[in-house]
Amino acid sequence: MVKVEPFVVTRDGDEIILSAMAVKTEKELSETLHSLWLKAVSAIELRNVGYAISLLQEILKQEPEFLTGRQLLRRAEVTKTKSAKKIFFNISMAPIALMRAQREVKKDPKRAVEMLEKILETEPYNRQANLVLKDAAVAAGWPEIGVFALRTLLEENSRDVKVLHELGRLYRQLGDHDQEVEIYNQITAINPLDAKALQMGKDASAHGSMKRGGWTQAESYRDLIKDKEVAISLEQQSRMRLTGESLDQQIAETYAHHKQEPQNIDLARRLGALNEQKEDFEAAIGWYQYAADLTKGADAGLVRKVSDLKIKSLEREIAAHEEFLSTQGVAGELSAKKAEHLKSAKAKRAEILIDDARERVGRNPTDLQLRFELGENLFNAGQFREALPELQRARQNPHARLKAMNLLGCCYSELGMLDLAVKQLEEASNEILSMDPTKKEIVYNLGLVYERMGELEKSVACMKQIYEVDYGYRDVAKRVESSYERNISRT
Repeated sequence: MVKVEPFVVTRDGDEIILSAMAVKTEKELSETLHSLWLKAVSAIELRNVGYAISLLQEILKQEPEFLTGRQLLRRAEVTKTKSAKKIFFNISMAPIALMRAQREVKKDPKRAVEMLEKILETEPYNRQANLVLKDAAVAAGWPEIGVFALRTLLEENSRDVKVLHELGRLYRQLGDHDQEVEIYNQITAINPLDAKALQMGKDASAHGSMKRGGWTQAESYRDLIKDKEVAISLEQQSRMRLTGESLDQQIAETYAHHKQEPQNIDLARRLGALNEQKEDFEAAIGWYQYAADLTKGADAGLVRKVSDLKIKSLEREIAAHEEFLSTQGVAGELSAKKAEHLKSAKAKRAEILIDDARERVGRNPTDLQLRFELGENLFNAGQFREALPELQRARQNPHARLKAMNLLGCCYSELGMLDLAVKQLEEASNEILSMDPTKKEIVYNLGLVYERMGELEKSVACMKQIYEVDYGYRDVAKRVESSYERNISRT
């Protein structure tokens, strides 16, 4: 068992912040364990799930902090569980094992983690087992595993508000306020009347700003604003949805305060929010960028907001151009200009998305989800060859694996490597048992590749798989029914 130092506990205001320990990466595995890891990945590729599970369990016994291995293990367990035949009158032993594991959490949390993994091998979405795994992992000093346990439950039910609240509290303990804000935003999207989530989300945003700006000595974000009445006014305004003259009035009043305190980040942020509410994206981008510059780029939320609004502005421009061309056609000088503007706007959007994704990968080069997002953006921009290495690496992420394989198949197809495209798409399709939205897209793309190869029977067979469960999917009905018409005409 690898020795793990206990959590470092510090204070931030009245909260206890638990410093997250670094997870182990593939590169940090010993030569022996790295060999086992490669065998496990290969076993997954060959759909030898049982063998992969045994290998991954052995790796995690020696390197419990190898989070990517634990993620792949859970993916394999889910696949095995879905493919297993249901046995009637099967009595689960999980409740007894859970009681034993719960007793170990306080005495030996690392041992408890191992015990819980035995339960999760056959019941990967067991709610109580994952919740206890979270407690045990946190007690053992492995908070990332605690986050993973809660994320596993959300994979099955993304609208589980109780689990979301639990995850929000864990992120708060870890001092990861950006993730905390995101979780509470998810909760309020599900239940806008959840007052606890609304308040916690606002607190997280304020704590994040203070932490990034180096203002941890402040008792609250109000202390960052010299005029307390302005702080109270900003709080009240944030609760209102303003329109028309009242919105313009608030912009004017806030701008007047800004003139008096040009270094006040909250006033600049407020001007950005008000102009965004007014849908003056150009002004909003300017104010959010101003606020981000005041933090010297330390506030990732502000930097991301600038990027998101630029995308939003471009998407509105793209929609306007597309609407014009759909009604006026592509003929004529004006339409030609609109088409050129449309092409330019799409290129700018792709450039922003790719730059943003590359920046995030640069900050977290081992994050395979970010690798997938970069590959996806490169694919959408038509940079298929550049997308290949990112998507190939993203296959190791259990959560992005199938989507990455789908895009890889499409990249190979666009590059004319049709045999590689078929191999990739067939493997991805075989890993999904039910015809869910992801499998429909994969099978459809496989059908298109077969069509390009001249394998018309195989192409139609793919379309029929989708037709049997979803008549209205894309142009599947037309493709399948026309194939029967061709057969009739031949006879």
